[in-house]
Amino acid sequence: MSAQYTLYSRLGIVFAIGGLAWAALQTYILHSFGFEWYVAGMDSAVSVVPLAASCWLIDNNLRYYQPGKGSYINLLIWCVVLACLSTLAIRWTLPFLNLGQAHRVFLLQSLTLRFFTSFLAIGWMAMISLIWYVQQDQKENEKRKAEAEQLARDAELYNLRQQLQPHFLFNSLNSINALIGFKPDEARKMIHQLSDFLRGTLKKDDQKQVPLSEELQHLNLYLDIEKVRFGHRLQTEISCDDHCHEAMLPPLLLQPIVENAIKFGLYDTTGEVTISIRAEIEDKYLVVMVQNPYDPQTARPQHGTGFGIRGIQRRLYLLFARNDLVETYLNDDIFTIMIKIPQA
Repeated sequence: MSAQYTLYSRLGIVFAIGGLAWAALQTYILHSFGFEWYVAGMDSAVSVVPLAASCWLIDNNLRYYQPGKGSYINLLIWCVVLACLSTLAIRWTLPFLNLGQAHRVFLLQSLTLRFFTSFLAIGWMAMISLIWYVQQDQKENEKRKAEAEQLARDAELYNLRQQLQPHFLFNSLNSINALIGFKPDEARKMIHQLSDFLRGTLKKDDQKQVPLSEELQHLNLYLDIEKVRFGHRLQTEISCDDHCHEAMLPPLLLQPIVENAIKFGLYDTTGEVTISIRAEIEDKYLVVMVQNPYDPQTARPQHGTGFGIRGIQRRLYLLFARNDLVETYLNDDIFTIMIKIPQA
């Protein structure tokens, strides 16, 4: 409301300055025709009032109603009518001021010129107001569209986050259930780890990036839980350049990638499997590579939908509007996924 009040105040100031400038110019022109300054000033003062009122009326009308395509003829008619009314007001008001016979004759002779002058002034005001308010409406529409798109992106990001959690949560609860009978201490430990992990998950905001060190700390909570499930079979190697600990990335980005690596690396094997995670800075990008063994002959992708990688791709696109930030490779039965996070 204060913004609108400020805008209207500025418009009022512009109208006042424009009216004074118009009156001053008309006064000078009338004086150049031989009229005294007093007569020229009174003529201008009286003439500018109905003209200013007409300009205000056309501006106020266009503020709330913009004619559509093909209906500009109505606006032209309004300008002609207002110019006529302004001219008539001048015609019947100035004689009451008794500015002299010479001025009376000049008034009657200049009515046509005054009409066209008023018409041009009102027309210019109509054109300027129309352009101004159309642009304001376009800006408001663009703002509403951007807000709607932002809400849609936030909703989709939230939905992606929510879809990544149930699979991991159900597996963890099943593991806890299996441990309760013969390893209650391990079950209690896993419950605490799961609680810490989920609490950290709920605190994250997709729009606020976090340092890599914080993301790795949260990832280690997840890996501790998975190591309880898989025991010695799950080995991890995490290497990170010293200067990239403070690099920023979207929160909870690595967990679904590592979960995907564990799923395809361990589910169909009985031996030890090493998941490798490496991070480095390269050309203003934080590059994170996750590798896991992958045997196309034994891996069974039907156990999962591959949503983890597709979800990461979609999430990075929503945040950075780029489709080239996720790459995957399969070489010598080693599956590698590489993500690049632009750094400001």
